[in-house]
Order: sequence, then structure tokens, then C-alpha cells
Amino acid sequence: MSEINHLQKDAIDVLKETSRTFFIPISQLAPGVQEAVASAYLCMRAIDEIEDHSELDQAAKSSLLYSISDMLTNPFNKGKFESAIAPYQSVLPEVTVRLSDWIDFCPATIVENVLSATSTMAKGMAEWAMKGWKVKDEEDLDQYTFYVAGLVGVMLSDIWKWHDGTETDKHLAIAYGRGLQSVNILRNHTEDGERGVNFFPEGWGLEEMFAYARRNLALADVYIEDIKEGSILNFCKIPLALAHGTLDALEKGKEKMSRAEVNEMVSEVVSK
Repeated sequence: MSEINHLQKDAIDVLKETSRTFFIPISQLAPGVQEAVASAYLCMRAIDEIEDHSELDQAAKSSLLYSISDMLTNPFNKGKFESAIAPYQSVLPEVTVRLSDWIDFCPATIVENVLSATSTMAKGMAEWAMKGWKVKDEEDLDQYTFYVAGLVGVMLSDIWKWHDGTETDKHLAIAYGRGLQSVNILRNHTEDGERGVNFFPEGWGLEEMFAYARRNLALADVYIEDIKEGSILNFCKIPLALAHGTLDALEKGKEKMSRAEVNEMVSEVVSK
């Protein structure tokens, strides 16, 4: 097996282990754009695992994320990265430790966009770690969800244009990411509370957060109208349909959609 094929297999294997939501749509993307999106997802998941890590304190998270952000704005140096994570390597997951592999896996003509978006995300996460993730108002929530998810939408829009010239509205792309993230916040809010984190703005309850999620998902529905039929559209439609379905389930008092409901919804989206 060639080094490229070996890296592709590793990327898909790690993707499958780390994402219930995105593995299916990424695996169905056309060759070329599949490698770009898989690499981008893994790069961003690598830093997301640092932000969410239960054994790292706020200072360690912030320091490490700032360092990685700086590394991604320059020619990436694998040795410097390995030195930066060395004190934490025993507790970091594979997807984080292998960040340099995911960068190598990315097509050379789009990697700069992926690294720029990931760098901005890492810097934003570092700043929020230092704030202790204290969300005061909706403006704060918009800022936080931009860094951790809206940037994903911006990066995907860059990849669509790179792949086949598809033009999408980046403001709507940000809402697409925000919508998915706000559903995650609702789904995980009890667990987040147990670890002392609350992403709800002060004075907000479930009603306000559900309304915020619905507003952004409605904009996400408009976002995908600019995308023509094909694997890119299916990629965007699957997580969006699952977000709508999860929100409906949460409003009915369920913790999440069942595996059977997820599979049925994915099949329905793909067959349309």
C-alpha cells in the first residue's frame, strides 16, 4: 500500500471513530473534494479535542491552542508541533496527535484555506478558554459559535468553490455552522453543566436557545439552495436534516435520535 493510500485509510478510520454525524456524508463525497473535507474536518476536530479535554486546565488549553494557531499561519513544522504537544501527548487523542498527517492528506491547492480557518478557530478557542466559556449575551453566543462552527461553514464554502466553482453566501454558511452547533449545545447542556460550563447567555432558558437554533437552521436551509445536485448537496443536507431531527427529538423530551431514526433520515435525504 502506498503512503498516500495508507494515509487515506487512516484518515477515514479516524474519521469514523470521531464523528457519528459527518462520517456518512464525507464518505459519500466525490474523489478530490472528499479528501479536502476529510482533512479539514480532522484538522478542526484535532483542536476541538483540546478545547473539550476533561484533563487539561484552562491555561494549558489556551497556551496549546494559541501555539497551534501560530504554527498554522506559518509553514507548518511537524517537529515544533510535536514539541508543543509533548507534555500532553499521553492524554491527547489520536486525532489531535496526528494533526500533521491530516495536513499532509489535504490537497495542496486548498490546504492554505484549511489551515487559515483552523488557525482562526484555534485562536478563538484559546480566547474562550481563557474566559472560562462565560457567555454573557447573544452577541457572545454568536461570537463563540462563529469560532467553533461558523468557521466550518466558511471553510466549506471555500472548498465548494475550489472543487467545482459552486458559489455560496458566507453569511448563510456561518449560520449553517451556528445552527448545527446550537443543536449540540442543547443536546449536551446537562453534561456541560455537570462540568461547570454553560453556553446559554445569562437569563436564557431552553425556550430562547431553541429559538436561536431554529433561526440559524432556517438560514442554513436557505444556504443549501445555492448548491446544485450532487455529492456536495447531500453532504450539506445530511447534517442539516439530522440537526432538525435532533431538535425535534429534544423538544419532545428525548435525549437524541435513535440509530434507526438516523439511518432512516440519511437514507431519505440521499434518495431524494
